[in-house]
Amino acid sequence: MMRELLWGGATASSQYEGGFSEGGKGLDTQDVRPYLPRTSNATTETRLLTSSSVARAKEDIERGSGNYPFQRGTMGYYHLDEDIQLLKELGIDIYRFSISWARLFPEGDEEVPNESGLAYYDRVFEAVASAGMKTFLTLTHYAVPLNLVEKYGGWTNRRLIDLYERFARVVFERWGDRIDYYLPFNEINAGYFSPWNGVALPKPEEGAYDQSKVFQSLHNQFVASARVIRLQREIAPRSQSGCMVAAFCYYPHTMSPEDNLLKLRDEQVNQWYPVDVLANGVQPYYMDRFYREHGIEVDIEDDDLELFARYSCDFVSFSYYSSSVLASEGNGEQTAGNLVCSIRNPYLEATEWGWQIDPVGLRTMLNAFYDRTHKPVFVCECGLGARDVLEEDGAVHDPYRVEYLMRHFGQIEEAQRDGVDVLGFIMWGVIDLVSAGSCEMEKRYGVVYVDADNEGVGSYRRIKKDSFIWYRDFICSYHETWTKE
Repeated sequence: MMRELLWGGATASSQYEGGFSEGGKGLDTQDVRPYLPRTSNATTETRLLTSSSVARAKEDIERGSGNYPFQRGTMGYYHLDEDIQLLKELGIDIYRFSISWARLFPEGDEEVPNESGLAYYDRVFEAVASAGMKTFLTLTHYAVPLNLVEKYGGWTNRRLIDLYERFARVVFERWGDRIDYYLPFNEINAGYFSPWNGVALPKPEEGAYDQSKVFQSLHNQFVASARVIRLQREIAPRSQSGCMVAAFCYYPHTMSPEDNLLKLRDEQVNQWYPVDVLANGVQPYYMDRFYREHGIEVDIEDDDLELFARYSCDFVSFSYYSSSVLASEGNGEQTAGNLVCSIRNPYLEATEWGWQIDPVGLRTMLNAFYDRTHKPVFVCECGLGARDVLEEDGAVHDPYRVEYLMRHFGQIEEAQRDGVDVLGFIMWGVIDLVSAGSCEMEKRYGVVYVDADNEGVGSYRRIKKDSFIWYRDFICSYHETWTKE
């Protein structure tokens, strides 16, 4: 039987809050990512940071120079009450947000949390509850206290598991009764595609990443996830735990057996590996050969496997923006995407940023996740990044976003008719924020416009876009129709 869906919106602390030096917050891994114009090699230089680029960022911060957009976000720290009222007016059922680890533990390894950080999130949780919205919390959305990278080596070090559990304990003991759904990690497979964001691992000054360090970091995050679920079930049993990956909906480039085998293997490693561990509770067989053939060594303790088996998540979730095409030979015409590049699909349109719009791929992914896990599925991140324009009359007309949402919502309903147990849909960047991929403001996702540019110039005034009215009316009509049925 189909369930009534939850409709929501999402932000992330590093991309939205700003106030990076307020209330004793420490530096985190996102605060040191610079803005670079897209004419440069911006994706690599802003997402794959080296130790020397981090050192330069710290020097800039000391001097008060440079352009580091995540230090500003979209000033949500200062607009909390206004923004929550906008979300209440929008009528969303559930709000996904994240907690800044460095705001609670500025260095990451303190024994006790920062009182100013606790007080700020007290306000956030209270405002969300007062607005009548459910809470979908992301414990870690890419941002890790920078000290943990410099002192411990980031997630390569199992010491971070204990420190992370300490952070999670504070969260659940203080706000567990208000957390409906939560994720230990945002897009946990990002550690493979974007190691600085995903596992706080700097890129070597020369050459490629050490893949043993990458996958050891991922494994340590898997262990941390299971331990957090164990902790939550002890002290905050009403909360529902999830795992989340970035989903790409892979298509083979041709009908050749080689392309189809490549599609299978890439899907296993890039997408299903975390799902099999965190939702199905097993270390999957296919990783043995992958590790062996790539010379990857990962320390997996026997207790880890028992932990996975006993503390799998309650639901599965994913982000979805576009599908990807894979070829075993030749690269074809390339286009960009969320975290990874893809061969251009001639059957699809693409955004200005090269992300291929594929609503049917969303239905495919919903079926695939449910088929693999038989657990409820949440689309916890999806949306259209576009160059919205504030017109002279003070309005923002974005019919392209309305069309995008309509087409994707239709495919969610089709997936429900297929028999998939869908929990809901959460629109990414419901209030404009800084893009995690390119560190820019001009790629906007929200139904609320924030008046600021890539340099941080602007009033940061909030303006409802046309899509705000459409999404509000859609949610209202959906629930009214459901009640009548």
